[in-house]
Amino acid sequence: MQTTIKKFKTEPFLFHTFNVIFMLFVAVVTLYPFLNTLAVSFNAGLDTTRGGIYVWPREWTIKNYQAVFASGKVYDAFWVSVARTLVGTLVSVFLTAMLAYTISRKEYIFRKPITLIFILTMYFSAGLIPSYFLIKDLHLLNSFWVYILFPGAGAGMISAFNMLVVRTYIYTLPESLIESAKIDGATDFRTFFNIIMPLCTPVLATIALFTAVGQWNTWFDTFIFASSRQELSTLQFELMRLMSSTVNSNANPNISSTAARDTATMITPLSIRAAITMVASVPILIVYPFLQRHFVSGMQLGSVKE
Repeated sequence: MQTTIKKFKTEPFLFHTFNVIFMLFVAVVTLYPFLNTLAVSFNAGLDTTRGGIYVWPREWTIKNYQAVFASGKVYDAFWVSVARTLVGTLVSVFLTAMLAYTISRKEYIFRKPITLIFILTMYFSAGLIPSYFLIKDLHLLNSFWVYILFPGAGAGMISAFNMLVVRTYIYTLPESLIESAKIDGATDFRTFFNIIMPLCTPVLATIALFTAVGQWNTWFDTFIFASSRQELSTLQFELMRLMSSTVNSNANPNISSTAARDTATMITPLSIRAAITMVASVPILIVYPFLQRHFVSGMQLGSVKE
């Protein structure tokens, strides 16, 4: 009898210990690439080529970051990226939520065909060349609005995947809320803004994070549609161009010749690539903690239909 009781007490302890060890292992595996990149970004370039840099710099330096920010283009591009991320995310989340609410209504007879059309866009696209000519015919080349409207930029105006996530979440809301609002004389717009939107805050925060990360990280649309206007250059595009030129010349061509001679032994493609990665990642890392609570609940509730 005592052996059985001891066994029951031991098994939860062993299971809990295994879980703790396993989760610590997952945390280390997840954090190590970030910490390694951070260490390399603060380490002297030539010293990095020797290897042995793991989570702590061996020869501290900030010259990698000085090389990244040596050109004023990076600062201007940063604000362009901030603007496109904010505007693009707000527009996409708002229109996606409106579409999701519309096709979630059973009384809307075209909801199934429209849903099918949007699902098809997840598997098939028109391709780059037709998209380019479409953007050109709409007079959106070298325009800020190409970042907002073009579906390759993060999510574009409406994301089919995000729409399905929001629609599934709306299905979990009590239908009696909408019926009560209609009995009280609320229009569809009032129901959407006063009832649906507040209740959908978790899932809207989730798709907002998806969209914002996509808008922030993309550079290809700048390269294809807006490369002729320097004032529309985004941070990712400038960092990509800087990294490419650094790899080709093994130095930053945007800094002065004096600074170039001073940092010639400090900057390598590997070190400046690490600095560029950190510069591009930090804004998202700063924003994510504020959305984490809504993001987690939105992922849990919006992915399962009751």
